[in-house]
Amino acid sequence: VQLQASGGGLVQAGGSLTLSCVTSGLTFSTYSLAWFRQAPGKEREFVAVIRHISSYIDYADDVKGRFTISRDNAKATATLQMNVLKPEDTAVYFCAAGKPAWGARAMSSVYYHWGQGTQVTVSS
Repeated sequence: VQLQASGGGLVQAGGSLTLSCVTSGLTFSTYSLAWFRQAPGKEREFVAVIRHISSYIDYADDVKGRFTISRDNAKATATLQMNVLKPEDTAVYFCAAGKPAWGARAMSSVYYHWGQGTQVTVSS
C-alpha cells in the first residue's frame, strides 16, 4: 500500500494550495481518507476526513469554511483544497487511509496507512 501526498509549497497569507493524495495497493473506495498536519514542536492534528461514503465529511474547527476535502474513487485519489491560508496553517500535511468508526475519525491512531507528508508554508 502506498499513499503519495503532493502539492505543498510556499504561499502568502490569503493564498490557496491544493494537496493531492494518490493511493495504490488498497481498495480505495472502501477506505476513509483523512488529512492530518504537524507543525514544528507540535503534535500531529486532524484536519479533515471524507468517508468512503462521500456524504460523510468533517473538518477541524479552524479550517472549516476554508478547506474542502474531496475524493475520486475512480482515480484512487483524495484532494484537499486549501483557501484563505494563514501562517498558522504552516505544517507538514499527511494523508492517511483507514476504516475508523465515525466517532474516532479525528484520531490518528485509527488510520492504517500514511503518506510521506508534504510541506505547506504560509508567509505573513
